[in-house]
Amino acid sequence: MDWQAHRRDAHSLGRTQEFLKQIVYGGNDGIVTTFAIVAGFAGAAADGVAQIGGLAVLVFGLANLFADAISMGLGEYLSMRSEHDLYRARRDSELREIAEAPEQERMELFEILRQRGLPAGEADTAATILSRHPRIMADLMMTYEFGMQDPAEVNPAVSGLFTFFSFVIFGAVPLGPYFVLPPTDQTFVYSVLSTFGALICLGLLRWNATGERILRCVGETVLVGAICAAVAFGVGWLVGG
Repeated sequence: MDWQAHRRDAHSLGRTQEFLKQIVYGGNDGIVTTFAIVAGFAGAAADGVAQIGGLAVLVFGLANLFADAISMGLGEYLSMRSEHDLYRARRDSELREIAEAPEQERMELFEILRQRGLPAGEADTAATILSRHPRIMADLMMTYEFGMQDPAEVNPAVSGLFTFFSFVIFGAVPLGPYFVLPPTDQTFVYSVLSTFGALICLGLLRWNATGERILRCVGETVLVGAICAAVAFGVGWLVGG
């Protein structure tokens, strides 16, 4: 059996798992940010102080949705680019240190291996062997000394696109009822239900990708969204009242 094919099939991540951070982060922020617009308007209109038409809700909501989605996507892209640059710079520095002070770096690796549970003799043997292979040694030092994982396999542009589309898709849900219904209290109720439905779906997506307990995944996602939604409605009510 081709071991490379086995490694790829057995250990590769699906798209949802690979970009789970971007999907959950973008989706949750999209839902909460857009619902904040709806809830803020609803809170302000609660006492009749500010009557906001459905068109206004959609205009403000969509403008906010796409502006924030672009900002989030570009922010993720720049963040990943910076992470790549930082990793490469730190790894190059580590390679120079290995070349200039090999014994000192070997002792550092020895101590790291000891701290991770290897007996002294085995740690010394492993450090000595790895010191003959500077690139492998540098990779280990990056992980164990600096806590940095090689981001080379993550494309910053793709990561930014996943964040953008997750933000837009999930963030559009709270606005859905206002596309088809007049802006009444009942429409706001439908928006609330749609929002919680989107949060539940996001929690289920997280559960499917991680295999963690379903109640934890869904509960945490819904709780965070509910707190943010309540704050948005409360601010709107205070300002409107």
